[in-house]
Parts: sequence; structure tokens; C-alpha cells
Amino acid sequence: MTPTTSGRDGSQPDLVIGVDVGGTKVAAGVVDGAGAVLSSLRRPTPSQQPSAVADLIGEVVGELRAAVAPRPVRAVGIGAAGLIDRDRSRVLFAPNLAWRDEPLRDEVSTRTGLPVVVENDANAMAWGEYRFGAGRGEPDLVCVTVGTGVGGGIVLDGRLYRGRFGLGGEIGHMQLVTGGRLCGCGNRGCLEAYGSGNALVRKARELVTTSPTAGRRLLELAGGEVGALTGPAVTEAAREGDPLAVKCFEDVGTWLGRAMASLASILDPGLFVLGGGVSEAGDLLLAPARVEFANSLSARQHRPEARIVTAQLAAWGGIVGAADLTRS
Repeated sequence: MTPTTSGRDGSQPDLVIGVDVGGTKVAAGVVDGAGAVLSSLRRPTPSQQPSAVADLIGEVVGELRAAVAPRPVRAVGIGAAGLIDRDRSRVLFAPNLAWRDEPLRDEVSTRTGLPVVVENDANAMAWGEYRFGAGRGEPDLVCVTVGTGVGGGIVLDGRLYRGRFGLGGEIGHMQLVTGGRLCGCGNRGCLEAYGSGNALVRKARELVTTSPTAGRRLLELAGGEVGALTGPAVTEAAREGDPLAVKCFEDVGTWLGRAMASLASILDPGLFVLGGGVSEAGDLLLAPARVEFANSLSARQHRPEARIVTAQLAAWGGIVGAADLTRS
């Protein structure tokens, strides 16, 4: 994205810091009113202790404020992978950070002296894509984030849909298979168990174990150890045309397409945006998802069909969206 230095009237637009908190890294950036990132940084998530994460967010905000001084920063928006309460202040549950009813808004506000808004990370990405990315001009969209797990954010009639208790959009935990694979949430048969980065790697390892000769290229990329096979290696092999790796993406894409068809029956969006690390594979994931979506869509011969595209903001989506939500 291209930084913006002034508003349309020649004035400098207000600045907000967006923070994307994950289990392994904290990424943050100073974002102006046009969605441009003026300064950014990334740090490893320090530990599973909530106070240590809040300390790091405070330090990151301080560094970014210094980077854009003397221009003032007026607020902080945080996107966190977990369940956020209705008031956008507490993290009720975040499995990768051991947050349980954590008052993150107040913790960070105390450390920075700034107003803070906390939002689910997929919601933040959905809002960023709606405002500044692939969803511009589309008032009804669903963002599906496909990384280690599967997240989701919903924008309806130009507003972020959060539900009665603030917990809406948990697309990854739609149960698609009765008594299916165990999901990290504790239930069985969730989309996340079939349509995520973890599912992609699991499928690849299963296929290589069953057919080591056919999986020769995948084994090479894993250094000869099936257990060392990673998502990026599967993506690399698929881009080279390796049939087993391509099959893994077809499997994951099919599950995603099936889930999106169900969501279309309920929400009727004009657009689905696929984000997250796995979506960077592009058509390897998009093509099977689109095929299954069309095949599974109810009354498909008699209704308009939503578009399915990849996110435009990529890794910036959560940062930009979290920052912009402080303005809404």
C-alpha cells in the first residue's frame, strides 16, 4: 500500500495504531484515514502470560508513536485471535494465548494512555477488506481467513456483524461432519478440522505415508521426514504441479466451497473474500472452492452467485481493519 501524507483538503489525516496479535507474533502499524500504513514493525509473541503480551503491545505502540512524531496518534485498535465480548474490551477466550476473560482494552490503555478497541482478528480483516481492499463497494461480504485454523468476519449492509453477544462470525466452527475429526475447540466435524492450514498439512502427510513414491517431491521438501512437512512446502510442491500437493489443495478448497455455499443460503452476500496464509496459494485454493461452491449452492440455476476472491491487503488486513474500527 502507498502511504498517504495528507488528506483531501491538504490537512494531515488522523493516525491510529492497528495491532494484530497472534500466537507467534505481534504485528502493528500506524494507519492513516485512507488506510495507508505509514510505519510498521513485528515482534515475536513473548510468552503465554497475558501481562507479558500486554507489556509488549504497550512497547510496540510506544515505538510506533515515536516513529511518526510529532504527529499525534489518537487511538489503538487490536485484532486478537479469540472470542471478544460485546463491548470490545475483554478477550473471553483465546486458546493460543491462554487469555481467559482478559481485560485487554484496559490493560493496554493503562500502558499507553490512549483509547483502545479490541476486536476479533478475522473481524478486523473483514473490515479492512471492506473498507480498503477486495470488498470496496460491496456492502454485504463474508471474509474467510484460512491459516492454521479458519476464522471469519461478516459485513452486512456496510456494518460489521458481531451478533447479540459479540461472538458472531466463527465460521471455522460450523459443524459439517457428524462425529467427524476432533477440532481444537473440542467439538468434532468443524470446518477448521477439514479446511485449514493444519488440515492441508495433515492431508499431505497422510498421502505421503500411503504413497511415498508418488509423494517423492513432498518428502524432498520435508528433508525426508514426513513429520517435518509444512504448509509452505505443500504450497511449493503444488505450484510445481506435484499431483499429491494439488490434491491436498483440492480437498481443502472443496470443504471451504461447501461451507461458503451454506453461508450463502443464510446470509446471501455478494462477495466472499479468502484471506490468511493458505489463501496466498491463489487459484490452487480458489479453483476447487469455486467449483464446489457452485455445485453445492441451493437453487443455483435460479439465483445470482456470489463472487469468491482472495484478499487484497494480505498481511496488512488485520492491522488496517483494527485501526479503522476505532473510527467507527
